[in-house]
Amino acid sequence: MKRTIIKAILAFTITVSLSVSCSDDFVQKEAVYSIGSDNYFNSEEEYYKGLIAAYDILQSTYVNVILGEIASDNTFSGGADANDVIGWQQVDEMAHTSVNSNIRDVWNWMFAGVNRASYILEFKDKTDFEGKAQIIAEARFLRAYYQFELVKWFGGIPMKGDARFELGDETTIQRSPVADVYAAIENDLTLAIADLNPVAPQVGRVTKGAAQALLGKVYLFQGKYDQAGPMLDNVINSGMYQLAKESNAAAKDKYSNLFEEIAENGIESVFEVQYTDVEGAGFGCLQCSEGNVAVGFSGPRSYTGPMFTPGFSFNVPTPAGVAIFEDGDTRRDVTILDMPKWIAANPGAGYVPAYKDTGYFNRKYIPRVRRDEAAGDRNLTNPNNYRAIRYADVLLMAAEAFSQTNNAGKAQSYVNEVRRRAFGNNNHDITSSGAQLTQDILDERQRELFGEGHRFFDLVRTGQAAAKIPGFVAGKNELFPIPFEEIRFSNNLWEQNPQYTN
Repeated sequence: MKRTIIKAILAFTITVSLSVSCSDDFVQKEAVYSIGSDNYFNSEEEYYKGLIAAYDILQSTYVNVILGEIASDNTFSGGADANDVIGWQQVDEMAHTSVNSNIRDVWNWMFAGVNRASYILEFKDKTDFEGKAQIIAEARFLRAYYQFELVKWFGGIPMKGDARFELGDETTIQRSPVADVYAAIENDLTLAIADLNPVAPQVGRVTKGAAQALLGKVYLFQGKYDQAGPMLDNVINSGMYQLAKESNAAAKDKYSNLFEEIAENGIESVFEVQYTDVEGAGFGCLQCSEGNVAVGFSGPRSYTGPMFTPGFSFNVPTPAGVAIFEDGDTRRDVTILDMPKWIAANPGAGYVPAYKDTGYFNRKYIPRVRRDEAAGDRNLTNPNNYRAIRYADVLLMAAEAFSQTNNAGKAQSYVNEVRRRAFGNNNHDITSSGAQLTQDILDERQRELFGEGHRFFDLVRTGQAAAKIPGFVAGKNELFPIPFEEIRFSNNLWEQNPQYTN
C-alpha cells in the first residue's frame, strides 16, 4: 500500500491527560508502566517509533482544515440542522465561546503533537546512530508545525523548550508572547532545514523543501516579507516541485487529478498529511481515525450516483465563494461539485439537501468511490490525503512577499505561473502593481486554495476578515478562545483572549 509510515503499527504511545471526576477532584494513579529516559530511546528503532507517534497526530488536523473553511467566507457550516455539531455551527456564525468542544479539540490535539515531538527532542542526545540527525530534524519540523497551528488559532501559548509538559506545569508556565512562539518555530525550522534531505526517506515524511516552505509561511504571517520571499525562492529554485498540468503526460501529474488518489504525493506536493482506509476509530474518538474524517463530513448527504459516496453535508461552499471563479478557469470544476449540474449530466444521481444547502460541495475533499471498500464506517476511513503545502501555494506566498517588497516583476511572474495553469494560456495574466498587485495575489490565493483550510487565516493576517466574514468582530475573532477547561486547569494563570469570557 501507498503509505508505509502511517500504516506502521504504533507501538509507542505518549499521552498526557487529566482525569476529572464529577466533583472536580483529580484522580491520580501510579502508572503500570512508564516510558522514560531510563528505558526508552536506546536504539534507532525506538527513536523511529517515537517519530511515528509524532507524525500520527497530523491526522487529527482534519478539524483545523474544515474549521478553517467554515470560519471563513468560503463555506457554510451545513450539516443536518442547526444543532448538528453545534461547535461548528457556532464558528460559522462567529458565536463561539470558550465552551466549544471542537475548538478544544484543536487545542488538545495540537498540544499532543507538540508533546510527542518534544519527547524525542528531550532525549535527542541519549543514543547515537547513523541517520539520527534526520529523525531529530523531522521532530523539530513537526513541533514547529503544531505550534504554528496553535499560534494561528490561539495566539500566545505555553512553551517548555525541548521537554515534555508534565502534570502541574499548567499552573506554573505562563503563556508565551506571540513573538516568542514565532521565534521558537523559526529556530526549530532553521535547525531542521540544515539536516533534512531534499528527498524523503519514506513517502510522507518531511523534506528540506517542506521545512523551507513552512518557514517562508511563518515569515509571511509575521509580515517579514524580506525574509519570506528568499526562503520560498529556495523551494521554487530547488527543481524538486512542479505544477500539475493537463499537458503532462502521466495521469498522476495532470491538474484534473490533483486531488484524486492517483496524484497523492505527486509533483506538486511539498508536504502532505497521509491518511489510509485502515479502521480503528469511532465517532467517540475521531482523532484516532487513520482516515480523513473531514472528507466524510463534507460529502453530500444521502448521495446516489457515480464517482462519489455520501457524507454529512458539512462545509458547503457559499454562492459568493463559487462566484469568485472567472469564465474559463479550470479550477472551478476541480474545486466545486455543482450538484444540479452534476445530476443533469448523470441521470439517476441525487442527494438530500440539508441545512444551509447551496447545491455546491467541496469537490477537492469529498468521499470517492473506492476500489476496495474498507470495513466499518466509510466516513471514518476515507484515505484522501490532505495537501498541506502545495507548490502552487508556495508560488503564491512568494508572489505576495515580493509584491510587498516592491519586486513587482517577480511577483507577477509567480502569480501568473499559477494563472496560466488555471486558464491554459497567458491571456489572463495579472499586470497590476503596488497595493493592487498584492490584493490580486490574495484573491488568487482564494481561488487556488479554496476548500483547503487557509482562507480564514489569510483574511485575519491581512486585516480583511471583518469586511469579509459575517459576524466577525474586530479585536476579538482574529483569535479563538482558550478552552474554558484549560483556564480552570491553570488556576486562571492563563488570561483569556480579548473579548471572550471564561
